[in-house]
Amino acid sequence: MRKPETIERLYLDFDGFFASVEQQCDKSLRGRPVGVVPFAGTDRTAVIACSKEAKAFGVKNVMKIKDAKALCPDIILVPQKPDLYRRAHNALLSEIESVISIDTAKSIDELTCILDDTGRNHPESLAQTIKQTIHQNIGPYITCSIGFAANRQLAKMACKAGKDATKKTANYGNGLAIWHPHMMPKPFFDVKLGDVPGIGDSMRMRLAHCFITTTEQLYNIQPKHMRKIWKSVNGERLWYALHGYDIQAQPQKRGMYGHTRVLPPEARSITGAYEIARLLLVKSGRRLRRDEFYAGGLWLYLSLKDGSWFHNLALPSVNDEQAILTVHRQLWALAKRQLPRNVTIYNVGVTLHSLSEANARQLDIFNNDDVIRQKWEKANGAMDSLNAKYSSTIVHMGEYKPPTGGHVGGKISYVRIPSAEDFY
Repeated sequence: MRKPETIERLYLDFDGFFASVEQQCDKSLRGRPVGVVPFAGTDRTAVIACSKEAKAFGVKNVMKIKDAKALCPDIILVPQKPDLYRRAHNALLSEIESVISIDTAKSIDELTCILDDTGRNHPESLAQTIKQTIHQNIGPYITCSIGFAANRQLAKMACKAGKDATKKTANYGNGLAIWHPHMMPKPFFDVKLGDVPGIGDSMRMRLAHCFITTTEQLYNIQPKHMRKIWKSVNGERLWYALHGYDIQAQPQKRGMYGHTRVLPPEARSITGAYEIARLLLVKSGRRLRRDEFYAGGLWLYLSLKDGSWFHNLALPSVNDEQAILTVHRQLWALAKRQLPRNVTIYNVGVTLHSLSEANARQLDIFNNDDVIRQKWEKANGAMDSLNAKYSSTIVHMGEYKPPTGGHVGGKISYVRIPSAEDFY
């Protein structure tokens, strides 16, 4: 396993991305505290992103609106615009590509690059060029932080460290941190355990049971010990990454297609939630067909005022809307029987799982891919082609009435960057 002797990776993270895009596009928001919310007209949701001006008052991402207003009474709440953020993401990547080749876009606001000789020898200059290119060609209100290190995991942590305005050393400051291998592991020891990629709340508790509460303690255990704590090889892989080895991310197979959505107040009944869940499932089915997959099961999740409800039903390896929506109706019939009539539903989620690729599809012996199923698949193919041709939902099964706030199925997630097709 190779251990680089110099920095080889750049990790870039846009600062307060959603809020900064809003400020760049709307002059009235510039210099003012901004909070991006799921939709307008209610204080019963959360601020999903906030500007640096709002953060100065103590507002944080994923904070209840009432708590954000208590900290910053003048905060301006702006409904999210996922398609705008997608287009800003694409524009920013184009500008960065003019400076350095992008290896992977990790999310809507994060990316990583492999450094060439110039980047390894002159990281400060490279970072300055990227920032200037964005400033000049996109605008001054979208800024970024950049980290350099021997591998992607360390560069990601360096990137976050570079956001700390109190660090003004030769290797920190102005949204920049450079962790040369000869400096390690001291910069890593300054990182909080919860800020290490792959360590969430549950893993931090598991580490605490092993008397590991700092990154220095984590660094000094053995790789096999890490593997035992993680209960998988991922723990050992993380150990090598933290020690500066060149660890490449393993290729991941698609496991599901799904969407979730916080419901607007007027849709928090069983009837209202059903209609939105149906539209989310239509969008999931379109993505399933675009990527040439079939699903063997459908999962429905409901977040309730007091708890949650979820259930799963099997599908006979299908991807057409008629089959998928039939099982969806069966799930909701079950929910209606089991839930109180006046139940309040805050969030719905639908997931198509147990996937098989088109060339590896396992057919149900009793279903046998009958003639009716084939006709529905051809009908869906024709509808998808028409919608793609006109970049709009012009043909659909049943009613198509997106709820307040729109963007059904076009939500920005932490693991997937939506495509243009998700917004029609």
